[in-house]
Amino acid sequence: MTILVTGGAGYIGSHTVLYLKEKGLDVVVLDSLQKGHREAVLNAPLYTGQLKDEAVLDEIFQKHAIEAVVHFAADSLVGESVQDPLKYYENNVGGTLNLLEKMVHYGVLRIVFSSTAAVYGEPESIPIQETDQTAPTNPYGETKLAIEKMLKWSDQAYGLKSVCLRYFNAAGADPQAKIGEDHQPESHLIPIVLQAALGQRDKIAIFGDDYPTEDGSCVRDYIHVMDLAQAHYLALKKLAATNESGIYNLGSGKGFSVQEVIDTCRKVTGREIKADVSPRRPGDPAVLIASSHRAEEKLGWKPEYTELDEIVAHAWQWHKQSPNGYKN
Repeated sequence: MTILVTGGAGYIGSHTVLYLKEKGLDVVVLDSLQKGHREAVLNAPLYTGQLKDEAVLDEIFQKHAIEAVVHFAADSLVGESVQDPLKYYENNVGGTLNLLEKMVHYGVLRIVFSSTAAVYGEPESIPIQETDQTAPTNPYGETKLAIEKMLKWSDQAYGLKSVCLRYFNAAGADPQAKIGEDHQPESHLIPIVLQAALGQRDKIAIFGDDYPTEDGSCVRDYIHVMDLAQAHYLALKKLAATNESGIYNLGSGKGFSVQEVIDTCRKVTGREIKADVSPRRPGDPAVLIASSHRAEEKLGWKPEYTELDEIVAHAWQWHKQSPNGYKN
């Protein structure tokens, strides 16, 4: 089975490529390299280009016997999406439209889509379930939800089967530290805290300490990036076996506060990490925790790395050996 992975040089994409290769699948990667890293793609052909580039899509589908697509390629910064929503619609929705048109043209009718918990917006209840209301509070979440709807109608019209994976806070790194997390600028909590542990930041900002949580800081569901990679592999297997579309949450089912993450990073690294309280950020829900029961039941997904200290330890191993990311 040959799989096309779009955005396969990015954080979650590159770890999924690594996992699929370890499972014996042939993988072809398409990435613009605007945010991804060539060095993160290990032992797979890499095409450099954007989804709106029809020529590169034609080349891939004509040269390789693609059987399914795993689709990560997207802009994903919430704040930027609010400032420049049309960029997000053009790249995320428009790019996916081009991809789906080519898939239908070449008869490739299975796709695993990297969606997001941002489609839910402010949660109605905790843990969040797939049947809960979808009401995104930013253009990033709106574009991901628009793509989910595009996939639903494409299934009905063309028989294009999809699995949409709505995941929560990806974290960690390959346990052997072959690849890891490297965003410019970094926006994820754990690598930001580890940068402080490395002396690359003076301190950490805790945005709000008056939320209705145990210690007053926001609570989030952290899922190891290799467990996400496993879920994409299982989704591909599910599509091949049943040819049924579906939507699944991916999370640990456990919540950790910002303060707990900082304390865990202090414990794992053995280093002092200064943290100051700053005002709340607008739009930050107090608690986001997923119910992943459906993925466990229907996909056979069983997360392997569920303890926060293990997730942080894998991330720390990568950041310690690669303090400047892939620039090393």
